[in-house]
Amino acid sequence: MRKAKLVLALSVAFGSFAFGSIAVQAADLVSIYREAVVADPQLGAARAAFLAGRERIAQGKAGLLPQVNANAGYTYTNLDSAFINNPTSASPGNKGFPTRTFGIQLTQPLYRAQNRETYEQSKLQALVSEIQLGVASQDLMVRVSQGYFDVLLSQANLAFIRAQKSAIAEQLAQAKRNFVVGTATITDTNDAQARFDLAQAQEVASLNDLEVKRRGLAAIIGKNPGSLAGPAEPIVLNPPAPADMDAWVEQAKATSLQVEVQKTNVEIAGREVRKQKAGHMPTVDAVASFSDNKAQASTFGFGSEVRQTVIGVQVNLPIYLGGAVNSRIRESEAGRTKAEQDLEGARRQAVLSTQQAYLGVTSGLAQVRALEQALQSSQVSLESTKLGRDVGVRTSVDVLNAQQQVANARRDLAKSTYDTILAQLKLKQAVGRLTIDDLEAVNRLLKAEVR
Repeated sequence: MRKAKLVLALSVAFGSFAFGSIAVQAADLVSIYREAVVADPQLGAARAAFLAGRERIAQGKAGLLPQVNANAGYTYTNLDSAFINNPTSASPGNKGFPTRTFGIQLTQPLYRAQNRETYEQSKLQALVSEIQLGVASQDLMVRVSQGYFDVLLSQANLAFIRAQKSAIAEQLAQAKRNFVVGTATITDTNDAQARFDLAQAQEVASLNDLEVKRRGLAAIIGKNPGSLAGPAEPIVLNPPAPADMDAWVEQAKATSLQVEVQKTNVEIAGREVRKQKAGHMPTVDAVASFSDNKAQASTFGFGSEVRQTVIGVQVNLPIYLGGAVNSRIRESEAGRTKAEQDLEGARRQAVLSTQQAYLGVTSGLAQVRALEQALQSSQVSLESTKLGRDVGVRTSVDVLNAQQQVANARRDLAKSTYDTILAQLKLKQAVGRLTIDDLEAVNRLLKAEVR
């Protein structure tokens, strides 16, 4: 639970200073996250749920504390009397008199098993809302990172398509020149034109995709994200530590926040069973009351004032309530079984999420290494093609094709790098260890320039 409280503290801290820091921060990953902490509706809802959950403790404790009630009343009685066959007796007539009442009652529960269980449940329910706030905070880190890198990847894809379009445009121009001099057919020109038209369509689609990705990030932070810091070159990615997947799996079983939520729900369900069984138990309350009834007159013509003080113990023993108690016990036991099954499901999901993230990291690292080599090879090929053009054995179109290949390798490397970084964050999230420090570590991989 200490870890959950730490996550909560971090979330609250970010929420407290974000407004003051955004204006001076660059548009990098951490600054975007700080804006999201303030503006994201999902985290805001989780924060409100946490505050509401804390109030359940006071509500549950109220069932164990004294209850004091006061009452007061004022009535006015009008009597219209007449005596028959005895005119010499008391004189008849119309009479009115007020009556004032005041009372105060105190009840102190001495033994109420159900109230005790309700109080213990309230503390567990508050803990659940606290852990869920930690879950929402970690989820926001992943969503912000996903949205951030989606924008960067879309920018990389647009750069690739524009490089491809440039190469095809040069090919089209050369095809037209060759057709004019008779060294190419009209079919070659038409094919080049078709490829160029397709490249233009792809550019439009890529621009639209970039706008969609930017708006997706804007939906989290509540405004246009502006220019974003791009990746440094090269990005050095470290393997997961520990390097054993089973070690991560065991840690997830123990520290996953989703598992912690379900563990607590099992405790709550167990308390509910005990609370319903307590419906068969007696209740014992200490009671005290004071009342003051004052009437200035009465039917008989004289006033009165009665003061009464009562102190005692009140015992209530349920004998038969129509079978409702036993029914609620069976219902709560079924609820406890459900909570236990939900806990097992959460453990299995934590294991699966950890395994998927771990494999995503390890396979991503291998892909990154392979693509780094591919990029290096394509750059060497580009330099060779330029030399060939300079000596007349290669054409400008060949150079453009080589440049396109370099752009393609850069795009693929960027995608693999972003996917691997996200897998690293999701691995930390799966075991409940994702914090702002992890985002700052990723942020250091970004360069100062913006795109």
